[in-house]
Amino acid sequence: MHLDFQNPYTERTRSVVNASKLRRGAARKKAQRFLAEGENAVDAAIATGAATDVFITEQAAEKFYDLVIAAGHMNIYVHPISESAANSLADTVTSPGIFAVCTPVLWSLDQGLGRKPRLVGVPVETSEPGNAGTLIRVADAVGADAVVFAGHTVDPQSPKVVRASAGSLFHVPVVRESNIEMVLSKLRTRGLNILATAADGEINLDHADELLTQPTAWLFGNEAHGLGESLLAKADYRVRIPIRGRAESLNVATAASICMYESAKAQYSQEDARRL
Repeated sequence: MHLDFQNPYTERTRSVVNASKLRRGAARKKAQRFLAEGENAVDAAIATGAATDVFITEQAAEKFYDLVIAAGHMNIYVHPISESAANSLADTVTSPGIFAVCTPVLWSLDQGLGRKPRLVGVPVETSEPGNAGTLIRVADAVGADAVVFAGHTVDPQSPKVVRASAGSLFHVPVVRESNIEMVLSKLRTRGLNILATAADGEINLDHADELLTQPTAWLFGNEAHGLGESLLAKADYRVRIPIRGRAESLNVATAASICMYESAKAQYSQEDARRL
């Protein structure tokens, strides 16, 4: 594929200006598009067919030549851009030089949960983009069926979340549903045990193997306030992660990593035992 870097798009080119606007939530909603930045995110966007346009600098085109070729095979428009255009698109201090405009990838609650989910992560009122992206990445890594952002949360398609997910936003069903009661109802309808992380939980995660073999939805609280008492009361079980050192608590993404890993391990071990 030939790209004319003698006459690249600049930060004033209309398509670049429109893509840059996608860093704002209102623009994403209006255009029904979002922006992915960096190698992993753009690679996943191309592979899954979510990307409609790729913007790339000359230096990045040399480094990510395979992605340029892949985009061409997928009939995705690839636009050469200047370094200043890349800086106008970037959400990072040092631009990676490669971006993709994508169609929405969020799922509805019913579609995301599917028929018989075994493991679902449910971040509640998550406001920190880095944590949100990490939660998606963890869910993808452990083979979870979905991630449901419940309540008023950060936009999973915002640039920082997309980047932090390292491509996993395109791999695992991700839902955003503001009605927490509806989320809980749908989880129960699917036959999932609802487990809430709590510092004073009655169940120690170290001793929860039997419980974790069951279909499970994990509730993870807001970074500042955790899960409120009313929501904790609606969980089937409250689980505590034993802390043996002097740390007072765990970051929500760290707690989610531990809990979902333990669930996946228990479920896969049970499946392996059944095959024997």
